[in-house]
Amino acid sequence: MKQYKVNDVIIECTTGDIAAQTDMDAVVNAANAQLRMGGGVAGALHRTAGPGLEAECRALAPIAPGEAVISGAHNLPNQYVIHCLGPVYGVDKPSDRLLASCYRNALLLADKNRVTSIAFPAISTGAFGYPLEPATRIAVNTVLEMTESLAAVKCIRFVLFSKKDLNIYESLLDQLTSADR
Repeated sequence: MKQYKVNDVIIECTTGDIAAQTDMDAVVNAANAQLRMGGGVAGALHRTAGPGLEAECRALAPIAPGEAVISGAHNLPNQYVIHCLGPVYGVDKPSDRLLASCYRNALLLADKNRVTSIAFPAISTGAFGYPLEPATRIAVNTVLEMTESLAAVKCIRFVLFSKKDLNIYESLLDQLTSADR
């Protein structure tokens, strides 16, 4: 797994299952507005977490695009799940600012709850249709900006669907962090 160190925060990229990040304090759910089981990331997390996650989330829903809320992780191997509602590309506007808000708000919640490590999926790039390359640029730039102000969070991992997705993230991180090495 490739690592980048920025402002005392380690940023990692890997492919895999977001629900199997056993060494992370928190995982991020690419949620729907009602915080219910869905397809993709939301389905994987809810299936592994069990029905307690959906029950806890009823009181937290609905959320709007760009918002984030935190819950327990139930049967997941983590302490917390941070749920973000990404924008539906071409529908929720301004989609770039809403997507950046997902990453920013998730990191602020993580830091407030003294989470030291957090794993993100590529929010909005599945069923919500956000093109991968612009979504990657928004995710990576937002995370890099946030590293300056994080107190508790020391490890941020992007858990990606495919090797192609991983290559796009790593290429951008190589480009943006090369001056820091």
